[in-house]
Amino acid sequence: MSRVGAARHEGDRRAKIAAQRASAQRVQVRNRLLLAGGAIAVVVAVVLVIVFAGITGSPGGGAAGPAAPTGNALAQTISQLTTVPVATSDAVGAGTVSSPPGSITGTPLTSAGKPEMLYMGAEYCPYCAAERWAMIVALSRFGTFTGLRTIRSAVADGAGNAEPYPNTPTWTFAKASLASAYLTFTPVETETNIPDPATGGYTPLQTPTAAQQALLDKYDAANQGAIPFIDLGNKYLSVGASYNPAVLSGLTWSQIAADMHNPATPVAKSVLGTANYLTAAICGLTGDQPATACTPAMKALRAKI
Repeated sequence: MSRVGAARHEGDRRAKIAAQRASAQRVQVRNRLLLAGGAIAVVVAVVLVIVFAGITGSPGGGAAGPAAPTGNALAQTISQLTTVPVATSDAVGAGTVSSPPGSITGTPLTSAGKPEMLYMGAEYCPYCAAERWAMIVALSRFGTFTGLRTIRSAVADGAGNAEPYPNTPTWTFAKASLASAYLTFTPVETETNIPDPATGGYTPLQTPTAAQQALLDKYDAANQGAIPFIDLGNKYLSVGASYNPAVLSGLTWSQIAADMHNPATPVAKSVLGTANYLTAAICGLTGDQPATACTPAMKALRAKI
């Protein structure tokens, strides 16, 4: 998926879906027949919120797909995701990445005395859903995550407009943090995956600072504000999904994590290929430290950015 293609997909998010609109109208008619006129609007609004919230896939799974792992199964999935062997990653190399990071020039982006990796996305976004898998793999090579939670990308927004690659299994960074001696990871999830009928969009979640918004406006202008937006120290930039989110369609969280341990799988070629590019870029910020992450294969990959 090219950066421009991802932006174009993101821009198409508002496309009307006639069948959904017709269904909503039929529900309204039935409600009007059953309820007093003054109460109908309130009831319909409540019903729509419940329906849309249910189909987008709340944390822990959703009605339209297999339930997310919990308890020991969740811990095992996270362990698989964050401990992909270096040999497996090296075997994948660039994989099937269609849109690798590019180089940019700007004042070094730092935080707490370390290079900063800024991510801006949203929980409803299927392209962010795909990219988060690779980000977790890559960042786990430089530190330890806490607070990761499972979610799904959205099915439709508050106006009933369908999303591409609906219900993609993924994670949210809204309450996650990375403890690292090498870099600072700053995630901003701007909206939830819960439709907001009042605005036709999604419920706001985290608000970027003025400085973060300025970076998005500066480096993402050509892509019309496409997400995910990843600024690696103002030295490397990744905008939009690096691979096709359809690779994850129909899979569970545990299946995706397990597939990453087999370099021959489409998941490994897409997700690990993306993780390797991100790793190569991060190594360019950390002076190729730690050596366990910044392998010769990653250094060679950085030469292609």
